[in-house]
Amino acid sequence: MVNHTHLLTNLYNAFNPFEPLPAGDPKYVDCQQVRGDADILNELGNRMRLANNNTCQLYSGHRGGGKSTELLRLKQYLENRQFYVVYFAADEEDIDSEDAQYTDILLACTRHLLKDLQKIANPRPVLNWLKDCWLELKDLAQTPIEFESMEVEAQLSQFAKLTANLRAVPELRQQIRQKINPRTVTLIKVLNEFLADAKKHLPNGCTQLAIIVDNLDRMVLVKDGDNTNHEEVFLDRSEQLKALDCHLIYTVPISMLYSKRATDIRDIYGQCLILPMIMVKTHKGDIYEPGLKKVKEVISKRVRQIAPELSLEKEIFDNPQTLERLCLMSGGHVRNLLLLTHDAIGRSEELPISEKAVRRAVTQARDDYRRAVENHQWCLLAEVSVSKRIINDDQYRSLMYNRCLLEYRYLDGEGEMQRWYDIHPLIQGIPEFKEAVAKLP
Repeated sequence: MVNHTHLLTNLYNAFNPFEPLPAGDPKYVDCQQVRGDADILNELGNRMRLANNNTCQLYSGHRGGGKSTELLRLKQYLENRQFYVVYFAADEEDIDSEDAQYTDILLACTRHLLKDLQKIANPRPVLNWLKDCWLELKDLAQTPIEFESMEVEAQLSQFAKLTANLRAVPELRQQIRQKINPRTVTLIKVLNEFLADAKKHLPNGCTQLAIIVDNLDRMVLVKDGDNTNHEEVFLDRSEQLKALDCHLIYTVPISMLYSKRATDIRDIYGQCLILPMIMVKTHKGDIYEPGLKKVKEVISKRVRQIAPELSLEKEIFDNPQTLERLCLMSGGHVRNLLLLTHDAIGRSEELPISEKAVRRAVTQARDDYRRAVENHQWCLLAEVSVSKRIINDDQYRSLMYNRCLLEYRYLDGEGEMQRWYDIHPLIQGIPEFKEAVAKLP
């Protein structure tokens, strides 16, 4: 029996589920072959590299499925091909996922472009725009200082403070939008002047400029009459989303790509790339060994960074069945896998991690999923568990958004892409689900 508190501490922190892996991280596992051959470098990256004009593409998948890690790989891929890339996670400092609108996204893009490019391009067009608005905005930026009296650095700082208030001060949010909304067209115009200057002075031999806006897929769906906030941002404001004079990638909620507007999305943005789950079972319910092996590798690579001398199946976990149960209960969802492992380690006072600790972690996670399902949705989940298909309906899209339904893809024997859907494995043990299955005809 290994009993090292220091070792457990390091293992616990190695499975932090909320930090994407940077490009080139030795813990990265290439899961392309068990994700239906989805390749962000070949699909999104190659289109950008080949295009004569600016591209605007959407990237989606279940939240926590590994999109941010893949986008950071894409950033490095592009940078190795003479792209200057501005990447940011929109929900960390700029937008509130519970209440996000197009104006918030435009201001976030503006702030990050100014921050990243101010040393190689003249920010004066944007600052002049801000100066023209300042009389209306200075109270919302919560500063008594007159804009014209500030140095350039201070002016940029005030712009950053204004955008920060969008996220941090809900009572100011709508007021800021009301002031900015009528001016978004002129903001895009001056922002493009700034980008045009930046593109003339890109460092390190770069010839192209790209922005990657991550975590917009976390925007909570809000209905406003017949329209939703997702439609308002990605469809009604599509011309403005695409208007920045550079290559663009936005993440988008997966439910949006399964809505009645899916063909409109395709017409506007072209083919959108979806990152599916790692397939750990087949659509017939059999264990899919290549996928299970990849999920185990995700755990193994993190363990090897801490304790390369210990056996994963005997000294880290108490037996191979405990490890396999953990992997299968993740459903091939990377963050769920990390969360379950993180929780099981947190319930352990010594190694190996016991079957009991894993069972407790699974039980806790299952209870979280039970609370996420509304009473009328159990029958829908039961139907999908049998049919492996979803219906184009808001209720199914809601279940995809909260990860109760997962998407899987694989290439069949003829090389054709096949997709199927299933409930999250954690749901299988919930009494309400079992009752709904028993009622199926």
